[in-house]
Parts: sequence; structure tokens; C-alpha cells
Amino acid sequence: MDIWRATLNQDSLNELMNLSNRLNGMLERRRPPQGDNEETMASADWAPVVDIVESEQGFVLLAELPGVHKNDVKISVQDGVLTLNGQREQDKEEKGVRYHRTERAYGRFARSFAVPESVDEQKLSAEFRDGVLKVHLPKAEKAKPRSVEVRVS
Repeated sequence: MDIWRATLNQDSLNELMNLSNRLNGMLERRRPPQGDNEETMASADWAPVVDIVESEQGFVLLAELPGVHKNDVKISVQDGVLTLNGQREQDKEEKGVRYHRTERAYGRFARSFAVPESVDEQKLSAEFRDGVLKVHLPKAEKAKPRSVEVRVS
């Protein structure tokens, strides 16, 4: 490895690492789902990163979608699976402009997630602000924790 470091400058090493990471990411996305099939990714050009948070009221799914217009995002729930679909358009090339690096992914995206049985799918709501999609999945009334007072006699 020392020979490689001596012959390549730091920018070249960074480019190789970036390429390696991108290839690994592409291979990971195309790997068939394993285990209990809780989450799958459809064939797409890229996949947004997602956080899922649970509270007593329900779940919130946060998806990073910078550069995507809210009209280009579709959310559906069918047979216990929540699916996000959409597209991010690539900037149009301008005459006289050369790209020196292109790392952002463009094209179609899709992510699917198993919806817990405790979620009331009829009350799903979503908002899109500052490139972040926030999907609210409220728990059904029977699934929410409740407290019962115990009287000692």
C-alpha cells in the first residue's frame, strides 16, 4: 500500500475511495432482501436515506429528498407496505459549462417499508418542507398505551 500512496496524490486516493463507496452502495441496493422481508428496495436509480421514529402517538418516517419537488413524490400504502416513489431530475446542461464532479444521484427512486399492525393506515398524513418528506403514521386507538388506576381496598 505504501507504493500506491507514494505514486498517487491525495485527490486520486479520495477519488478511488469515493468510487469504491459508490460501487459498494450500488451492489448493496441490488442485493435481494433477507430475513423477514420487513424492508425492500425496488429497482431504482437511487434511494433516499430514511429515519423512522416511534412515539406513543405513532411513527414518523423522515426521508431526505433534496432537489425533489413535492409533486414528484408519491406515497402509497397497500397490503401493509408503505411505498415512496418519485424522481429527481438532473440539471440541464448549460452551454459553456463543464462539470468537474458529479456525485448527486438523479432519476427514479423507490423505498418500501412494512407498516406495523398497530398503525391506522386510514389516518396517514405527510408534509414536505426544505427537502425533507415527513410521513406521519398514527397508531390506532387500541394500540396506544393507556394507564389504569388501581385502587387498593
